[in-house]
Amino acid sequence: MIINIIDSCRRDPRTSGPASRRRTRRLWTMCGLCLLTLGACEAAQSGAAAAPVIRVQGTKSPSAGPEEPRMWMTVGEHRFAITLADTAAARAFSALLPLTLDMGELNGNEKHARLPQALPANPSRPGTIRNGDLMLYGSDTLVVFYLAFESSYSYTRIGRVDDPASLAPALGGQAARIAFTR
Repeated sequence: MIINIIDSCRRDPRTSGPASRRRTRRLWTMCGLCLLTLGACEAAQSGAAAAPVIRVQGTKSPSAGPEEPRMWMTVGEHRFAITLADTAAARAFSALLPLTLDMGELNGNEKHARLPQALPANPSRPGTIRNGDLMLYGSDTLVVFYLAFESSYSYTRIGRVDDPASLAPALGGQAARIAFTR
């Protein structure tokens, strides 16, 4: 039945052009998802293994866990969510948590502190440092940037503050004690 609908759309002269092709692709995608869902239901009813889950871009499965690893950074009374990067350094940093660091001020745009142990580094030059970037300098210095600027230095990405709008007022000016937790 679904294939008949799409086939009739293809033969209709009013359904030619790029917009029609996009609609047809969307219909095919929806048909595929329907067939996968039906297959999963039949497999579940018969006790067979469930069909693989396929996610359509832009949708979220309500039963799926978090898509990106998260952690928290607390500065005084301010708490910031951080999404960790998919790097060995981020995973190694996460394994150190909970961790509280006294972070010194540098250049009016960043806080830095030496970590208790070296992390796996894979540095690259980001060019532009963004407000909220959490990076590793060398293999053992954690840096939290609270203002955006251009840089020629190399860093390994650890993560990024999800909503860095109030980061500068919370961090700016002086050294800060910062707690990192899961």
